[in-house]
Amino acid sequence: MTSASCPAYRELTARWSRMHRLGHLQAIASWDQAAMMPPKGNEARAEALAEIGNVLHATRTDAALVDLLAHADAEALDDVARANLVEMRRDWRASNALPAELVEAQSLAASRCEHAWRAQRPANDWAGFLENFGPVVRLSREQSLRLSDAKGLAPYDALMDEFEPGMTSAELDRVFGDLLQWLPDLVRRVRARQAGDRVVAPTGPYPIAAQRAISLGVMKLLGFDFEAGRLDESAHPFSGGVPEDVRLTTRYRDDDFEQSLMGTIHETGHARYEQNLPRELLGQPIARARSSGIHESQSLAFEMQLGRSAAFIGLLAPALVQQFGNQPAFEPANLQKMLTRVAPGLIRVEADEVTYPLHVILRYRIERALIEGSIEAEDIPALWDEAMTGLLGLDTRGNHRDGCLQDIHWSGGAFGYFPSYTLGAMYAAQWFAAIRRATPDLDARIARADLAPIWTWLREHVWLQGSRWNTAELVRRATGEALNPAHFRRHLESRYLAA
Repeated sequence: MTSASCPAYRELTARWSRMHRLGHLQAIASWDQAAMMPPKGNEARAEALAEIGNVLHATRTDAALVDLLAHADAEALDDVARANLVEMRRDWRASNALPAELVEAQSLAASRCEHAWRAQRPANDWAGFLENFGPVVRLSREQSLRLSDAKGLAPYDALMDEFEPGMTSAELDRVFGDLLQWLPDLVRRVRARQAGDRVVAPTGPYPIAAQRAISLGVMKLLGFDFEAGRLDESAHPFSGGVPEDVRLTTRYRDDDFEQSLMGTIHETGHARYEQNLPRELLGQPIARARSSGIHESQSLAFEMQLGRSAAFIGLLAPALVQQFGNQPAFEPANLQKMLTRVAPGLIRVEADEVTYPLHVILRYRIERALIEGSIEAEDIPALWDEAMTGLLGLDTRGNHRDGCLQDIHWSGGAFGYFPSYTLGAMYAAQWFAAIRRATPDLDARIARADLAPIWTWLREHVWLQGSRWNTAELVRRATGEALNPAHFRRHLESRYLAA
């Protein structure tokens, strides 16, 4: 990556490689906590994760890094090493903004709150959730203020910058404000158009073993490397682990196969990004995924752009017939209607791609106000009910399980993450616009199970780039323009309103 005559830089890369190895253990322990750990192990696991977090924080805040970073900056680094040094400094600055005791307290509070949430959500127990959520909010507010001072950003923006570097609330308000100018009317028009559709509902039950077989088959079709990862089950689907050992989870219901199927496709998008990050640079910050929004662009490129396309649905239909029997519902044309049905719903992860951004905007507004202190945690249910009525026309009063308790993010203190989902949908639409320009017969190739043009484009323009460029530059180099939400609008209008 650079010459041997750069001793300070070489020492920095050695230190970040050590942190990567420690982070590997942390990631696998976190995955196990969510997917495999028996309930009584949580307190010990919480303490173990906090301890390894302490070690990593101490390494990132070692006083020796001040001189090493300064000396490395003066060395004759090549462009790749220079970009890696930028990411090292970013790591160092954020870590040094937070005292060790805050990092440890946040880790413990998040582990306890998330673990309790798994039982409190099905019990609709908002009051019980608040007992553990209070410390998470208090500590996250402290984190936001300390990062705000270090970064020169507003408190919520400082948290969002940890997930989506360079994005601000002012820019989000502009993007989301534009979205709200046309999206509600699009929802109305699509629903009116679909009102006359005859959709045959499938007949269950759908055995869990059969659903798992379908999930594994679609992961293989999507190019997942099973020698470098695995599929398991958790309360909330996620992709974790490390690039060398990616851990996916999904969740199953015997009365609904779509949830596990599309959830698996979504998480496989995350996984393939991780599995294809630049291997020769693994262990260095430059080899990490660029941002949460770029990560979500991969999962949504897989789930929405590809997974709900007519050509790809034609590939899914035979697997459903094989596992669940031959039903009229599994005819490709009917299946496409099922998987592109637009209807406001309570659950974000089950939402169609047209109404999905409204779920994100709701959460963004609430969490920003919560971090900024204009509301308190106790205010969330009423604000949630009001926003669900206003944005989606749904009544959630008293239904915390399918309302403000449905997501795992807040219990883990991941404030600032939610905007990444809709930014990811916009990036994904822009990726596919570029892929279609490069491969005009893309749909025909997908129908033949030839997905190579998609993988080749994503690998070259996104996966292998890691964090070589900032997000804006990555998007410009990949597509020839900055983030352009018009691609998202055109995609939705083409799929849902075209003749």
